[in-house]
Amino acid sequence: MSVDQLAVAPPAAARRLLGSVLWSGPVGVRIVEVEAYGGDPGGPWPDPASHSGRGPTKRNAVMFGPSGVLYVYLSYGTHICVNVTSGPNGSASAVLLRSGEVIAGLDEVRARRPTARAEADLARGPGNFGSSLGITLADYGTELLDPAAPIRLVLNDPTDPERIAVGPRVGVSLAADTPWRFWLPDSPAVSTYRRSPRAPRPVP
Repeated sequence: MSVDQLAVAPPAAARRLLGSVLWSGPVGVRIVEVEAYGGDPGGPWPDPASHSGRGPTKRNAVMFGPSGVLYVYLSYGTHICVNVTSGPNGSASAVLLRSGEVIAGLDEVRARRPTARAEADLARGPGNFGSSLGITLADYGTELLDPAAPIRLVLNDPTDPERIAVGPRVGVSLAADTPWRFWLPDSPAVSTYRRSPRAPRPVP
């Protein structure tokens, strides 16, 4: 398993992650929905909606490093959002893991997510995805393709492109029509698309 598989353009990395599994201890979550994010204007994939869209900071530093590294941040002061860095070293980009299916450690996940109504809800949405795996801000910078890491990414065979749905990203006010959200439409764990009320009207 090589980081080279993710050292590609953000949409290609996002597609590559679909169907793969993120493990944290005994809990495994199959990735069924992702969003790609680029970087600053000087890089190959300028993206004003990205955390790295204005250049490097202490918060987004790992986005400018090698691929296959865990980038986590706190959203709205409560939710841990989980990202996998992509692209070659020095070119900022990452993939947000939006939703997944719990394939192992179901009892542990249910204990972490007691308000989930159904199994499909356990890791649906980026905040729930992080909660289901017990990921915290302390896990920032974990090398996910290291077999000895506490959080590990297992890349399964690439998903057939015909099985992947494509659309705009959820909740962003900038570059709201960029079709960098990818998901497996046959999965019940995929989240509902919601356009940001601050985004301009959709481009016809």
